[in-house]
Amino acid sequence: MAEQVRPARCVVAVDGPSGSGKSTVSRRLATALDGVYLDTGAMYRAVTWAVLQAGVDLQDPEAIAKIAQETELSIGTDPVAPHFFANGTNVDGPIRGPEVTGAVSAVAAVPAVRRLLVEQQRALIAGTVRIVVEGRDISSVVAPDADLKVYLTASAAARAQRRSAEDATDVAATQADLARRDRLDSSRATDPLRQADDAVEVDTTGMGIDEVVSHLLDLLNSKAHS
Repeated sequence: MAEQVRPARCVVAVDGPSGSGKSTVSRRLATALDGVYLDTGAMYRAVTWAVLQAGVDLQDPEAIAKIAQETELSIGTDPVAPHFFANGTNVDGPIRGPEVTGAVSAVAAVPAVRRLLVEQQRALIAGTVRIVVEGRDISSVVAPDADLKVYLTASAAARAQRRSAEDATDVAATQADLARRDRLDSSRATDPLRQADDAVEVDTTGMGIDEVVSHLLDLLNSKAHS
């Protein structure tokens, strides 16, 4: 590994499907850079939680957009202890539950919701010195001028194993749900999940977390010296 030089300012965009290791890798990388961390997926989950609390029909994009507009998000970007509040309620636990997980793709597909949250995400990025941002459209939409763009991926089996271990769920059921979310996220009309043309693909199937973080630091270091 080359000698690491911590950049004075940098934005790292980390995209990829669920279970590819985005969250753990992004948090570790942000810590290594002495920077902050933004989980954009959690923002969509927090809005989804608010939509479900309001009893809104998931087939009603206008009602969903209205709830999103009215929902006040408070976002903690410390990579060691990130947190989310929606309308004053800590939703760190609820947004990871099966109800929100089952509904988030529908909420995230609403164009007005995406426009609103992308605006908030860009404002957060602009106000930081060093930040690692993870999601599904960071390189292509949210931060197209990021200093480093990576697309993390892994085999379907590896992703399901990781996610089921995190959530203590059945591996087969988890793999089916990941496939469902991939299909929805990749086929939505607005800002679909895809690898940006200039993003570096990193297959994490046979890699440990430290190995992935070290590789990303090398990539960032190489860009800094190019």
